[in-house]
Amino acid sequence: MGDVNRHDPSASRHQALARARTCYDHLAGALGVAITDAMTDRGLLDWAHGLTLTSTGATWLTGLGIGLPEAAKRTPVRSCLDWTERRPHLAGAVGAAICHHAFDAGWVTRIGTGRAVAVTHAGQDAFREHLGLPRESFPSPGTA
Repeated sequence: MGDVNRHDPSASRHQALARARTCYDHLAGALGVAITDAMTDRGLLDWAHGLTLTSTGATWLTGLGIGLPEAAKRTPVRSCLDWTERRPHLAGAVGAAICHHAFDAGWVTRIGTGRAVAVTHAGQDAFREHLGLPRESFPSPGTA
């Protein structure tokens, strides 16, 4: 019978959203979960007593040129359950700051006018360098 979704535009949109998207003002989908996992693995986030940004994580953010948000205005970090991955991705002020930085640095770009994003070649290199994410993990804008 063949692949039913091969010519279904809604299936392509869903796949793009599942790979990488914004969730309000932070990154989600496979990309958001991978960032959260890598930050945890590198000791930048700690889940022992609720999600917290470690001092190593604060230094890492500063090294990337990402300013730490004011604690009084918004929760610095919180988890957000990803609806496609069924695992948490990073939200809160730090999640938003990372997302904003990824757009400003040209690491991600919007696909059309929706929430789906693609990781650029520069982003693939940056996510590999800064978080150890494999370059091939996320499609570039031309393959989304």
